[in-house]
Amino acid sequence: MSHDATAGDRPHTDTAGTQQTGMRDVPFRGGGFVHRPLGPVAPIVFLVILAIWELGSRSGFISPIALPAPSAAFAALVDLFQTGMLWKHLGASLYRLLLGWSLGSLLGIAVGLAVGLFSLARAGLLPLVSALFPVPKIALLPLFIIWFGIGEGSKVATILFGTFFPTVIATYAGVDNVDRNLIRMGQSFGLSWLSIVRKIIVPGAMPAILSGFRISASIAIVLLVAAEMIGAEFGVGAYILMAGALFALDQLIAGVALLSLLGLCIAWAIGKLEKRLLAWRM
Repeated sequence: MSHDATAGDRPHTDTAGTQQTGMRDVPFRGGGFVHRPLGPVAPIVFLVILAIWELGSRSGFISPIALPAPSAAFAALVDLFQTGMLWKHLGASLYRLLLGWSLGSLLGIAVGLAVGLFSLARAGLLPLVSALFPVPKIALLPLFIIWFGIGEGSKVATILFGTFFPTVIATYAGVDNVDRNLIRMGQSFGLSWLSIVRKIIVPGAMPAILSGFRISASIAIVLLVAAEMIGAEFGVGAYILMAGALFALDQLIAGVALLSLLGLCIAWAIGKLEKRLLAWRM
């Protein structure tokens, strides 16, 4: 391709021509609703809320009996760190959360793909998933304790069971929403069934699967706290239960802050995974 042809293909603005004809440049409107990164906004909003909370506590508008100041909760968090109990509670919770959520997500993806791809699996498993999904998973914790004991097995099983169902639903819904024209195109080009699944269906369903990860991770944290409040010596949920029993609200708020930080870290990790796996959408 010659230099003149290349230059001719490029969009350019002729200022003189624009002034002579009285026309003006048309702004680019193809942004595609891409969000601009506004990094400082979130910490500023968070700091403003903490400042208002602290001022309300120091002025007496917020009673320390009802809600301790953020400085008191931070002091409890620092004390938890200095005594070394922070890592014991956080380590126990992370082990249960990662194991239960990982196993539940893997099983959920496998079953969701089977439901989305095979008619027999959809006919046999989808009614079962629809029937068990609304059941409160924490209500089954006594049953899991009978099956797996009071130790780690029952807690991991509760988290696994709770994350399994939303992952199944997100996965098969993502498979159903894949553009069928792309599948027909792959078939017309002679791609094998496995290649179509690997190159078309799984990437097309990945946005829904990752959205299911966000939902199932939040459910996993809720079930983690509930499971640790029953028969757990260490864990963030056990720490919150102990603080509530002693009416130590500063420690209770510190435990809630740990859960919030844990949720933020998981959301950040899933966001990084989305940028890596969904780069083709850009």
